[in-house]
Amino acid sequence: AMKINQDVVLRGKKVTLVPYTFAHVPRYHEWMQSEELQRLTASEPLSLEQEYEMQRSWRDDADKCTFIVLDSERWPEQSEENSMVGDVNLFLTNAEDPTVGEIEIMIAEPNCRGRGFGKEATLLMMAYGVRKLGITKFEAKIGQENEASICMFKKLHFKEVAVNSIFQEVTLRLDVSDQERQWLLEQTNHVEEKSYAELKQPAGVLDT
Repeated sequence: AMKINQDVVLRGKKVTLVPYTFAHVPRYHEWMQSEELQRLTASEPLSLEQEYEMQRSWRDDADKCTFIVLDSERWPEQSEENSMVGDVNLFLTNAEDPTVGEIEIMIAEPNCRGRGFGKEATLLMMAYGVRKLGITKFEAKIGQENEASICMFKKLHFKEVAVNSIFQEVTLRLDVSDQERQWLLEQTNHVEEKSYAELKQPAGVLDT
């Protein structure tokens, strides 16, 4: 199952990715009450109980990998819930081809948009997918009106491959050639990978 990342922290310059845990659900649920986010993520509002269910399925399903995006400036000085800015997901939806990953990024906090958080979080997740999950092809499906997101993926070398006028959705794709792989690893060579359990332990606890 996709518990591969349950102890993984990826710390970049602007953002830090941590596993999606029970403690993140209330804030996440609060975000998803926003009609704008529901529209941008094409999702239905859930009850808090359903959101906890979802969090469990995210953790246990073999075809999903998800991280909560924290603001690196705030965390770990502030609590994770106060540092949350969004989430990033990778779905392994193609049963025939496990090397295809569909990537989704959401920067939910309006004051954190347009500051490069989404870009770095996406790069961190892509590099993780390439290194740890054997992904060689990425897809992103984005609502046609979400121009900022489409533009960001194009900057990350994705090409538009299809437009679905019924769902009003654009599909972008990136095949990870050797050259692209090298570029991706260079873009993320500042990232530190740490143990979530150890970071959550207050100093001194590990000595016992």
